[in-house]
Amino acid sequence: MPKNRNTFSSLAAWRRRALSRAVHQGWRWVQESGAVTAEHPGGLRFGRIGTGTRLAFPQGTVFGEPWIELGAHCVIGEQVTLTAGLMPDLDLGPESILTLGDGVVLGRGSHVVADTKVTIGSDTYCGPYVYITSTNHSYDDPHEPVGRQWPRMQPVAIGPGCWIGTGAVILPGATLGRNVVVAAGAVVRGEVPDHAVVAGAPARVVRSWDAEKGWQPPLRTPAPVPIPSGVTPEQLLSLAEPDESTGRSGD
Repeated sequence: MPKNRNTFSSLAAWRRRALSRAVHQGWRWVQESGAVTAEHPGGLRFGRIGTGTRLAFPQGTVFGEPWIELGAHCVIGEQVTLTAGLMPDLDLGPESILTLGDGVVLGRGSHVVADTKVTIGSDTYCGPYVYITSTNHSYDDPHEPVGRQWPRMQPVAIGPGCWIGTGAVILPGATLGRNVVVAAGAVVRGEVPDHAVVAGAPARVVRSWDAEKGWQPPLRTPAPVPIPSGVTPEQLLSLAEPDESTGRSGD
């Protein structure tokens, strides 16, 4: 009798492993098939989608695509919302409303809501759950529900090379310069100069770059060692992989 129980348990464990492999393989196939690229746009008809750009599956809410332009080699994570206009099926005129430059990264669960012009410069990286919007609720009338009052809209411009941390919020009218760092959870409004670090809610400049003095206040960590010229991505990957004999990453 114990032998039969062991045989049954082994068979059940094998079935669970087989089912798990099948589910994971099936989900990878779904993710690959559902991804949106210039070659395979699915049902989305963007104003432009550049070479090498990929929207991971499943996508978030996407509408107003004819007024959305995506540059080349952008990475759009899962469940990212991209919208142009207050609602679907509006005629927004001859010009683009939402524009992403080349190499923009939008982390999982991020939202870019463009009811008026929103521009994100090339090589800007956003962590997960970043919220960028050109629209704010108004509450002028104290007798009317806020959600029923007509919203206010202001353009948003994010310069190239920025890093926007997890959960940051970029409010209407915000203008970020080049290579700006936005700390996780910051709420940004107004103008942020080039090469600044902002944090807090509302965000304020906590560090900035001076051509003569460098970073002020000074950085507390040593500058990273630059990648030597000629090093390929494959070589970098091999350095990050653990050594089989030691279990440690390559030096």
